[in-house]
Amino acid sequence: MNPIPFCGPPPLPGGAVWNTHPILISALLLGAAATLLLVRRAGQGAAWPMAGWAMLALALVSPLCSLSVALFSVRVTQHLVVVLGAAPLLAMAAMRLRSVARCGIAAPAAAFAVLLWLWHAPGPYAATFAADGIAYWMMHVSLAFSATWFWAALLRVDPARPLAATVGALATAIQMGVLGALLTFAPRPLYAVHAPDVTLPWGYTPLEDQQLGGLLMWVPGGLLFVLVLAAGLTLALRPGARTAS
Repeated sequence: MNPIPFCGPPPLPGGAVWNTHPILISALLLGAAATLLLVRRAGQGAAWPMAGWAMLALALVSPLCSLSVALFSVRVTQHLVVVLGAAPLLAMAAMRLRSVARCGIAAPAAAFAVLLWLWHAPGPYAATFAADGIAYWMMHVSLAFSATWFWAALLRVDPARPLAATVGALATAIQMGVLGALLTFAPRPLYAVHAPDVTLPWGYTPLEDQQLGGLLMWVPGGLLFVLVLAAGLTLALRPGARTAS
């Protein structure tokens, strides 16, 4: 008998459900409350950070959670919502912390890259489908934390040194693109949990599902960081920025 993952068994078309696990809901509410307290103490607006928690809830509570058990491409979509949607918004609050203010861009960029590759390696990825849910929670917490740390450091880069943000965004875009390309062009399926009997009801072979997930990571992920890169270069090429650097 196969273990049932935290998000439930692989659904058939039309069978995806919402995840209303009380521990998950409590953790989201406590995190949102702590963030609200932080930004209010800092005298800042709470709209963007609260939107970040809403995006995180969308990734973890909505049927994305259930669908991600069946399709690798949906699991990648779930990760993109966390690291490219929720994390930049949560970073609006995290960047107020002194520890982030003292941090450069290299350490959070490296941490995010290592964790992204780790959790998409076949072994750790398969572990997230265990019934106890421990690896699943470790995956999402570590990805959300490292991505928020990275975005907070990126947003806090000294305006006099915009090239730091540019290099950080470029390096992250490259590593996400390489991972996405490897998944797209892999000659065989890498994830046994997405077996033919799980993906075929959705109209995909395991390899097609993996290729779609790789493309999602490669293109949307890369495009967002290219936009950040372009903004950084624009600042770097201003005469005042060159003089200050």
